[in-house]
Parts: sequence; structure tokens; C-alpha cells
Amino acid sequence: MGWSWQYLTAEGVVVAELPDTSMATAFPTQSDAETWIGEVWPTLLEAGIEQVLLLEEDRIVYGPMGLRPAE
Repeated sequence: MGWSWQYLTAEGVVVAELPDTSMATAFPTQSDAETWIGEVWPTLLEAGIEQVLLLEEDRIVYGPMGLRPAE
């Protein structure tokens, strides 16, 4: 099974044009996917990505999860 992220705007619209750093599209484990998002979320925010969904194959595991830090 593969794990991946789906990238969304603040309004929940899927982002089609992704920055180069988000090109990691498949991860072998949930932990790998979560570690990766923990490292690149600031770059994703700069590119206009506000939320993400974690997918296992085609199943939504969780999300949408906002990328902005809690205030």
C-alpha cells in the first residue's frame, strides 16, 4: 500500500500546480509521509497550499489538516 498527500487551498480546492519540494508523491509508510510533511510544510505554505489530506491508496486517512501553526 502507498501513502500520499493531497494538497488543498484554504477553500479546500485541490492544488494542481505543485512546488518542486512537494514532488515526493508516494511513501512506503504513514510515518514516512508524516515525517516528510513535517519537514516541508513551510515551503508548501509559501506555494499557497494551506491544507493537506493523508491518503492510503485512495482512502482518506485524515484531513483536511491545516498547515499553519496554531496561534
